[in-house]
Amino acid sequence: MGTSVLFICSRNAGKSQMAASLMEHFSAGRITGYSAGTKPGEAVNPESLEVIAETGADMSEAFPKPIDPDIVAQVDRVVILGSEAHPVFDASVRTERWLLSEPSDEGYTGIERMRRIRDEIAERVRSLSFELEK
Repeated sequence: MGTSVLFICSRNAGKSQMAASLMEHFSAGRITGYSAGTKPGEAVNPESLEVIAETGADMSEAFPKPIDPDIVAQVDRVVILGSEAHPVFDASVRTERWLLSEPSDEGYTGIERMRRIRDEIAERVRSLSFELEK
């Protein structure tokens, strides 16, 4: 397995899915992005699919899934998005948490809210991809 990152959120319906797709897109496939949820939902948020498609990344095959211990053991980094997911890992697993702003607190709703979330995640993913490719 080459360089890889597991992105985790609670439902695996939006934020972690977007992060994994953006990682693969920004790195041109040199870094594998995985995603999972602590309490996976039923489906990926359609607005997440739409705003990721706007970037040229592809989430069309995405579906919510639980954390796979085999993937956790193999990835170079685990990134937990937001404050709702609280997975517990062995101390040897390199993890970090990205607390994200909530655009609805500023009055943004619908697709514009999702674009703002995407843009914040994209900025962080781009920085992480540069770090991992050094």
